[in-house]
Amino acid sequence: MDIASIEKLIALVEASDIGELEIAEGASSVRISRAISSPTAVGPSAVSVAVVQPQPDIPIQATEAQVIAPGPATEHITVSPMVGTFYLSPGPGSAPFVAVGQQVNIGDTLCIVEAMKMMNQISAENSGIVKTILATDGQPVEFDQPLIVIE
Repeated sequence: MDIASIEKLIALVEASDIGELEIAEGASSVRISRAISSPTAVGPSAVSVAVVQPQPDIPIQATEAQVIAPGPATEHITVSPMVGTFYLSPGPGSAPFVAVGQQVNIGDTLCIVEAMKMMNQISAENSGIVKTILATDGQPVEFDQPLIVIE
């Protein structure tokens, strides 16, 4: 692109309402932009003005947030490490890995979370007694969802 062509483009941008013009020709490109001054109003203005009206004082009722008290320091909650389906036994009709009140040791299999047709065994990270099983067999579970409480 030669200087004469660029000067013509600049004149075109100045003479029109164009705010920016970019032209690519081969390996070279030119961008011409200018600040657009506010246009002269030809008809009724489309500018809207927000009117703020004072609101009467309305008492806001504070609601009590339900606080779940953390369990004793000896409680450990096993959470799902992935999104999947929770299973308490290795297969249909099989005995469950754990039951409420059962003693478990570190490394014992607590349950399975199936994700993408892969069976992922979830092992106990602490020894103790199974206090609560929070998920039901065959239930879809989310990442970091509590599954089993060990005391």
